[in-house]
Amino acid sequence: EYGEFLHCKGKKFTDFEEVRLEIEAETDRVTGSNKGISPVPINLRVYSPHVLNLTLVDLPGMTKVPVGDQPPDIEFQIRDMLMQFVTKENCLILAVSPANSDLANSDALKIAKEVDPQGQRTIGVITKLDLMDEGTDARDVLENKLLPLRRGYIGVVNRSQKDIDGKKDIQAALAAERKFFLSHPAYRHMADRMGTPYLQKVLNQQLTNHIRDTLPGLRNKLQSQLLSIEKEVEEYKNFRPDDPARKTKALLQMVQQFAVDFEKRIEGSGDQIDTYELSGGARINRIFHERFPFELVKMEFDEKELRREISYAIKNIHGIRHVSRTRQTIGCIALTGLFTPDMAFETIVKKQVKKIKEPCLKCVDMVISELINTVRQCTKKLSQYPHLREEMERIVTTHIREREGRTKDQVG
Repeated sequence: EYGEFLHCKGKKFTDFEEVRLEIEAETDRVTGSNKGISPVPINLRVYSPHVLNLTLVDLPGMTKVPVGDQPPDIEFQIRDMLMQFVTKENCLILAVSPANSDLANSDALKIAKEVDPQGQRTIGVITKLDLMDEGTDARDVLENKLLPLRRGYIGVVNRSQKDIDGKKDIQAALAAERKFFLSHPAYRHMADRMGTPYLQKVLNQQLTNHIRDTLPGLRNKLQSQLLSIEKEVEEYKNFRPDDPARKTKALLQMVQQFAVDFEKRIEGSGDQIDTYELSGGARINRIFHERFPFELVKMEFDEKELRREISYAIKNIHGIRHVSRTRQTIGCIALTGLFTPDMAFETIVKKQVKKIKEPCLKCVDMVISELINTVRQCTKKLSQYPHLREEMERIVTTHIREREGRTKDQVG
């Protein structure tokens, strides 16, 4: 039994304690020691007669609040990384949720529902069954009654931190897990369908079935691509490079195709929908509806200070002029005079609006970045014509940058 890392080619790790230390060391090398994340995977291949032929991608759990030196948008970074993997139609999703928290609030199940609404690829995994409050159990969940999944749920009992610190080996942990399910009154009737070994067996079986189910679609896709390429080859049989008319026609077709591709990526129409990650218009939509509100929420707002500014502005507008004894209360502020002076209102509003200028400009920068990235994605088809591709990217990017300046002027 041994393990091999892709970043340590040729080196075999026979001690799995060294494997664990190498994972930690490589994580620190890639992300630093500030609990950051990186989409760059650590590839580990394990050779053993006791493991299944299976590719497992271990993804980070969702984080709501930044810890240590993590960036403020760590939640969005992790979500981006998760989506890069779970949107792939050929993979199965292990939605891991702890038994000692409300299943309805499970981030794993929520994301799985977004990308797999029919539940075709989702397997529920319930952990920490041994840590539930006394008198409670997860029987309804494991019997697939509470929040049903097409592929059901499997319960596991992992090693605790105390077990890990105490060097409890895997075999002892598996034996303890087996004993737990056989002795627990709520789970003993389904003990043969619980535990890590059963999860391994189910994963191997269901992944094989899933691959078999998706093969026809993959075969049809390849066949369609083959026919398209054969048709393109036929068109080139009578092609004469020195024909100016053909050159002009080809150039116009490529420019028109670029325009169509760009529009489809922004509008989200077309039949070539990306199922692996968000792109084009979808990413811009997320900037407006997730990133921009997030930036606004980060702004500090002192209601007491705002009330003080309103009061001073109104008094300064009146100056020494005599005002009516009539007093009007708005919120908790007593205003002299019958109406709030327009100048005071405009002054306060302008000051508050200026505070959102920076988040707005940041939003513009993010949208511009996505537009330019979309342009580059659309020009990939021109890889055979590097000069044309470079010139097209330059012209379109210049146009976007011109509009960027006007947009920022309007925002400012």
